[in-house]
Amino acid sequence: MTQGDDIRGDSTTGTVVNGAEATVQGQAEILRILDNFVESMALKCVVELGIADALNSHPHGHNYPMTLSQIAARIPFPNLDMDCLSRVMTFLSCRKVFDVTVDKESGETMYGLTDTSKWLLTDNKSESLVPAVLLATHPCSMAAWNCLSTSIAEGGACGFSRAIGSTLYDFQSKNHEYKRVFGEAMACNSRVVMKAVLKYYKDGFNNVGTIVDVGGGSGAAVAEIVEAYPHIKGFNFDLPNVVAGAPKYPNVTHVGGDMFATVPINADAVFLKWILHNWSDEKCVEILKNCRKALVEEKGKLIIVEAVLRLKSESLFDLEAQRYDLKMLVLSPSGKERNEDEWKKLLKRGGFSRYTIIEIPSFLSIIEAFPS
Repeated sequence: MTQGDDIRGDSTTGTVVNGAEATVQGQAEILRILDNFVESMALKCVVELGIADALNSHPHGHNYPMTLSQIAARIPFPNLDMDCLSRVMTFLSCRKVFDVTVDKESGETMYGLTDTSKWLLTDNKSESLVPAVLLATHPCSMAAWNCLSTSIAEGGACGFSRAIGSTLYDFQSKNHEYKRVFGEAMACNSRVVMKAVLKYYKDGFNNVGTIVDVGGGSGAAVAEIVEAYPHIKGFNFDLPNVVAGAPKYPNVTHVGGDMFATVPINADAVFLKWILHNWSDEKCVEILKNCRKALVEEKGKLIIVEAVLRLKSESLFDLEAQRYDLKMLVLSPSGKERNEDEWKKLLKRGGFSRYTIIEIPSFLSIIEAFPS
């Protein structure tokens, strides 16, 4: 070994040591990024096997760990390969998804739930990310990523359209299984986000008498708002065929229409949750202008729930927002996440000159905008 290769370092080789360490760290970082899919597929595995639900079924409560044999006895797979399951559980325990201990008397390995794996339970709909796991790892979703470089190199169709042969929404009209998975994942994400919105924007709803959720789908989000704030009259606005099948909610009126034509409800607040990221800037301006016309002149405001991209941030939420921008690149021909400057320009074009960004514990933020 030459002095230049000595990674132990001293005062004469400090620069060389730093360079060598940086090279090794760079290699490790590429391998870490490259192998992230292993974690996703391991999550899919334990979700499909029902491991978290099995651990949650301990007769003494979910805080009691189980051996692999006890877990196996609680899931419906008689030919379960215990050795393979052990390896998956060991891997996910290293990632803090499951807790792992060794029983002092028997010497057996015991597994338990953590605050992370509790999100993999299926019996707690309000705090479950199982549908999101199943959508992200669905073969059709995964296939779209293989066309990312082609869609960039050639332009035009997004990765999903290239891989599947039709747009995301056209495909759902033909493939009911994928439509179900997609719908459940969107509902799952909405529940998680709305919990944060209601907790951290609570004062924002106090002076609102009427609110319309534009592109509200089934109406679940606006129903949560009016349930938390009974003084508010809620409207759920979406395409006629969407609201036709929407369930009834107390104090919520479903209205059918086209947000690109008009929003035919005069309200104190317009709510736009995860809508604008689906559309190009030009289409977003059309939506925003129609929302502006729907607002009560004196006190009207627009409440947007979307990602706000930040450069060079390493927080978990900001990294997730960046990931979602690439997801939009793969799934949508014109959709994207936006940074604050892009939001500012878009809002101004749509008739909203003032805005405030309110951060919540999510990769999404609340953008409160006021008419010019």
